[in-house]
Order: sequence, then C-alpha cells, then structure tokens
Amino acid sequence: MNDSRERARRDALCAATVRALTGDDALHYRGGKLYRHLRPVPLHAPHLRGEHREEDDADSTRGAADASALRIAHSDAALHRELAPGEPVARMVFDMLEQLRCETRVPSGMEGVKRNVRHRFDAWSLACYESGLLDSEIGLLIYTAAQMAQSRLSGRAVLEETEGLIEATRAALAPSLGNALAGMRRHRHDQRAYAVHALEIARTIGEMVQEVRHTFVESDSSDDEEEDAARTMLGTWFDTDDEHGELERLALAASGDSSAREATGEAYRIFTTRYDKTVRPSTLIRAALLREYRERLDALIAARHINVPRLARMLQASITVPRRDGWSFGEEDGRIDGRRLAQVVASPDERRVFRRERERPHADCAVGFLIDCSGSMKASIEPVTVMIDVLVRALGMAGVTTEVLGFTTGAWNGGRAKLDWLAKGRPKYPGRLNEACNMIFKEGDAGWRAGRRDIAALFKADLFREGIDGEAVDWACSRLIARDEARRILVVISDGSPMDSATAQANDPNYLDQHLREVVEKHEASRAVEVLGLGVGLDLSTYYRHHFAVDLSVAPDMTLFAKLAAWLGARRRRTT
Repeated sequence: MNDSRERARRDALCAATVRALTGDDALHYRGGKLYRHLRPVPLHAPHLRGEHREEDDADSTRGAADASALRIAHSDAALHRELAPGEPVARMVFDMLEQLRCETRVPSGMEGVKRNVRHRFDAWSLACYESGLLDSEIGLLIYTAAQMAQSRLSGRAVLEETEGLIEATRAALAPSLGNALAGMRRHRHDQRAYAVHALEIARTIGEMVQEVRHTFVESDSSDDEEEDAARTMLGTWFDTDDEHGELERLALAASGDSSAREATGEAYRIFTTRYDKTVRPSTLIRAALLREYRERLDALIAARHINVPRLARMLQASITVPRRDGWSFGEEDGRIDGRRLAQVVASPDERRVFRRERERPHADCAVGFLIDCSGSMKASIEPVTVMIDVLVRALGMAGVTTEVLGFTTGAWNGGRAKLDWLAKGRPKYPGRLNEACNMIFKEGDAGWRAGRRDIAALFKADLFREGIDGEAVDWACSRLIARDEARRILVVISDGSPMDSATAQANDPNYLDQHLREVVEKHEASRAVEVLGLGVGLDLSTYYRHHFAVDLSVAPDMTLFAKLAAWLGARRRRTT
C-alpha cells in the first residue's frame, strides 16, 4: 500500500504541474495517463506512452505529464487535424514531430520541466534499444528520424547508447531530411509554418516505410516475419486515437473507495466460502450441444477470414526474445574462428573463417485469459469468444502456453451465502456475500486442439450472472505463478466494474471495486505476473495500469489482432 500512496502522491504533483502549465482546471493525471474530467487525453507520440516501461521512475512520470501539458498549451488541435496527412504512418510521424515542437516551448525559468521532458525522451529511447524494437528495418528508420528531429530542435546530441546503431541510417536520411529539419528549427514557434517542414519529413518517412513493407510482401517467408515484427512495432509505438476517435466513444470505468472498509478499518472480508466452487463448464453441457457451439464458433471465425499463421508470426515477433543458441561457423564476418587460422595462412583470400553467435526466438511465456462472465457480457460473448479462440490458437503456434479461465457467481443476489447471512441476523458489513464460481475453459497444459471444444462452452448463456473480479484475478494469478515459465501474463477481459448486488447492498457499492484495485496493485508490485486489462467497450485504466480498450460492435479482424499482438508484447525484454 505504500507504493500505492506514493503513486497517488506522484500523480497529484503531476496534475498540479499540468494545470499550472495549461490553465485547465479539468485536467488530472492518474496511472501514467492524462485525463480531462473522466476522458483520457490522447497521446500522440511514442515516448509519452507508459507501456514501454514496466516501472517508470519519478522523473520519467513527471516528464510524460509535463510533455502532455506542453502539447495542450502550445498546439492548436483543430489546426493540427486540418494539416495532418491521411496516410497512417505519415500521420503518426507528423503527430510525433508536433509533440517534439511543443516540448521546445518550455517557459523560461522552468528548468525542472525542461529536465523532466528530456529525461522522458531519453528513457524511452533507451527502452526501445533494450526491448528489441529497433531490430526491424522500419523500427530503426522511424526511431532514427525521431532522434534526428529531437536533436535538431533541442540542440542536444542523440542518445549516446544508440548513436552507433543509427549512424548509417542517419547518414542515409540526412540528404532527404536535412533542409526540412533546419526549417522546423527556424519555425518551431509558428505551428503552421513548422507544419510545412514536418509534413515533408512525415511523407518522406511514410513513403520509405511503404517501400520497405512492399519489399517484405514480395519477398520470401523470412521477410514475412520482418513484416510482422514491423506491424507489432508500429502498434506498440503509436496511439492513433484522437479526440474524435475511439477514446470519445469508450466510457471510463467508474471507481471509488469503500465506505464500509473505512468505517470498520478492516481488510476485505468474505462472509462464507462454503458454497464457492471451481467448475469446468464443458462438463455441464450435453455433448451434442457443445458440438453445436463449436460449429457455430468455427463458422464465425471462418467468416472473418483471419490469417492465423500470420498472427502467430506477429505474436512471435512481439512476445518472444532472442536467446543464444550456439555458434554459426564459416561466416564472412564476426569473430575469428581459431580452428581456421591455418586456412588463413594457406589461403589468404578465404574470408569464411569467422564465427557468429546464433540467436533463435524463444517464448518462455504463459498467457492466461480471464473472462468476466457477468450478465452484461452476454451481449459481447460471440466476438469475445472469437477473439479468445483465435489468440489461443495463434499463441500456441508461436510456442506460448495459454489457459482460458472465467468467473461468475453461483447465484443471483447472494444465493445461499445471503440466506446464511439472513439466518444469522444480518450482521453489519459482512463482506463478500455470494457464491463465487471460477471456471476453467482450457488448462495451460492443453494445446488448442485439445481445448477447442471446451472454449466453445463460453456460449452457454446461463453461466453469466454477477462478477467478483478481485478474487478471480487473485485466483488466476496464483495459477500462473505455479507455472514454470519465466514470463507470465494475465489478460482480464471485462466490460465493467465488479458488481454483486448482495455484497453492494450489505456493505456499499464500492466494496468489490476497492478490492479489485488492491489485488491488481499487489500483483503489479510483486511483478510475478503482468496483469493487463482488456476493456470491452470500456476504458479499464481505473483498475489496470496496462490496459487496452476494444470496440467489439464490429467483429474482430486482422487490424485488431495486430494491435493486440503489439500490446501483449509491449513489455518484452531481452534475455541472454
């Protein structure tokens, strides 16, 4: 809880600075994101997005807040939208260049703000290098353009750790971008004049990216893997939502502290666990009906024309890390192979006397999907099941272990647990007051083929009742912690806040809500499991630091799956 209080204090300080820089009292900062009232303020540059670092230091957090405030204070959003190019990659680069322009507009005397903004950019640059995002040609191209622009605008040198890595790319870009970079520096105080040069750079980089990707498409399958890595990199780096896009349509999950907890001073309580159970829904369904469910699911997936092997390559590029796997001999560069020194003497022209370390992708990872099976999720269960089934199959092809879990209650409005409470005279503040029901749709040790029929049990409508999220997240994390994989990811899929009517009536409406936040904070602090919140038509940033929202009113397609692949792999780290 000390970490939670420190984070809250840091957010309050960031919010105060943001309001001072912008003069907008409606702005506040929470969990690494800026909000206006309850609406997230979109971030238009990769170095402001918190997903790249598992645990931002204080200066980096303040730098992101300060940089966001400078964008609000010094950029005309309507003018920016009017001038922005339509091509996606060019638009992304144009957004980033406008952010870098705003970061040069720090008011005089605010050296702390200037230092924080610089620190944030440098921390992001180093994280890109360490995470492997620069391994692809496209990643290196966009990163180099960002370094060149930031260096020219600020007058600082590029990051020393990556200077050698980008040297050749920077030399190749200089003739094309040099004049425009100089123009941006001259006009950095005039948004419209600056945009002329920023557009030139954005379109040039966009065309280069398209050329590289076109080369991938026309090449062999090994280049397909490079294209998949590029897709995941682009999805990880850029948030393309704007003020009139997805963020405007998705509501923010409501949250609050428990008055019952405050009144008693006690921790989260459970009135009784007597009726709690863990079930396998597939065993509760007739075999013929389960086959019908599976056929229905197969038809839905077939109608979407999802390229599962390509998605598997995206996930492999996103989640796997390179691991040393011996040596490759007979190379034309690398380290001298001592066993071939005699060959150098005998044949001075022979160049294949070197050896290089061989690296192979390694996915020592387990991903658990925990599905909220409360009543409101019934409306979205078809696209959710399609999404889960495709991801489980693709992750299995990428060598990643998966399991599919769910949670609901054994009854509506408290069930037998509430009857016991009534029989005991309705003691005050009983705590959780219903029958918790955890469900296993697919075990981690089972492959997709073995579990494909059981996944279709998600279509069983009478599973969906109420939701006790905090306990379910704790249970799912404990299952992952018991596994041997080095990296463990839990994806919680939900469309709302925790809700159990009996618990809310006997305690207060925020009793389960506060417990969920405490459970997520506990697991984030332990770092044994990465807990991610996937909101179905809802922004879950209230509960989950690492979150992503999807609109499933439209069935999942490859564009959505590419974004999910990037999101799942955003915190990847190299291993030796």
